[in-house]
Amino acid sequence: MFEKYKIAPTSDDKSRQPELLASLSEVNSSITVPEGAGFWKKMMAFTGPGLLVAVGYIDPGNWATDIEGGSRFGYTLLSVILISNLFAMLLQHLSLKLGIATGRDLAQACRDYYSRPVSFVLWIISEIAIAATDLAEVIGSAIALNLLFGLPLPVGVVFTAFDVLLVLYFQQKGFRIIESIVAALMGIILLCFAYEMIVSQPSVSGMLNGLIPRTEIVTNPGMLYIAIGILGATVMPHNLYLHSSIVQTRAFKRDEVGKKTAIKFATIDSTVSLGLAFFINGSILILAATAFHQNGHFTVADITDAYHLLDPVLGVSLAGIFFALALLASGQSSTLTGTLAGQIVMEGFLNIRLKPWLRRLITRGIAIIPALIVATLYGEKGTAELLVLSQVILSLQLSFAVVPLVFFTSNKKIMGSFANSKAIRILSWIITLVIINLNIFLLYRTLF
Repeated sequence: MFEKYKIAPTSDDKSRQPELLASLSEVNSSITVPEGAGFWKKMMAFTGPGLLVAVGYIDPGNWATDIEGGSRFGYTLLSVILISNLFAMLLQHLSLKLGIATGRDLAQACRDYYSRPVSFVLWIISEIAIAATDLAEVIGSAIALNLLFGLPLPVGVVFTAFDVLLVLYFQQKGFRIIESIVAALMGIILLCFAYEMIVSQPSVSGMLNGLIPRTEIVTNPGMLYIAIGILGATVMPHNLYLHSSIVQTRAFKRDEVGKKTAIKFATIDSTVSLGLAFFINGSILILAATAFHQNGHFTVADITDAYHLLDPVLGVSLAGIFFALALLASGQSSTLTGTLAGQIVMEGFLNIRLKPWLRRLITRGIAIIPALIVATLYGEKGTAELLVLSQVILSLQLSFAVVPLVFFTSNKKIMGSFANSKAIRILSWIITLVIINLNIFLLYRTLF
């Protein structure tokens, strides 16, 4: 079994391995890749997983950090979003490569390679990360419903529970349906922010200068703290588990040539999709810098405040509406991918296959309870702080997904000829060390 997937067992693990099951077995190899087709037909066949991953990089948790960064420091932290996105592109490439080359997702690979206690701890950590992600989606969607339709926050939080039924309905229709829904929601977000960019008329020179990293980001404690928050909100740990699984939905030849082709097209899909995520995250920060920072509003760190200020500051009547609509689309698209990530993590680490409705109910219940309590007792201010806390939690979980991923993809016993080159190996470990050290700093600042 290990030989088939090139996963080396530890000395006492051979006897404890259960029957090997494919990741997301109900949709594994369910999407046909045409043989002998041209570049664009093959590209279309592989397009989809990248968009599902990209929505995790623009979920409502990103909005608060981007808004605060733009309102306080103008365009300066745009370089941090760019660097975070470049980190994400490499890490997602490693994730998809692991899934394609070994036939195992990251959770399964951890379970195969590490001892049971280590795997169990990694499972708990990944579940906490998914709960934090779901918490951000619940709060973001509730805030959007409040802004668009006037629903009280507690009612909006409860309302998000019903998307369980929506997710389950579309899962039964096939994986391409889910990808199409996410693509449509991503299109809505892109159009909304294209409009925001047109009406806000940001400074081109300011944006270009913002893309250049400055030493001030490191020397200014306040700026550094927000920069770490942006990194934690951008690179999402659950996406690394998700991507290594959903790339296996494509029915390509599992030989050397087939895997190489699949990695090439999946990487293009991932990189282009994350480029769109960069545009959206960058647009949020640029919008905050243009509308708030340049007009003397330096303390806007709340999504609701941003919504109410956009129309009067920009002098247009639809800026706030499009902003809230994009937020709602962001929360709903992230819900779909969060559901899949939860299923992948539980199946991969524990080999437990719950009914989809039960798995979704558990995940959403864990997120709704604290969100409902805080929304009821503390209102907008409390939910905004809870949203920021969810991003801190995600940032702290990130290292526990990145380290195994880089280790596995750098190991020739596991990856064979698809193991990372020396240059990619060095770069990957540098990024890992940067993430670990920044998270240690974030933990110190959070506690003390």
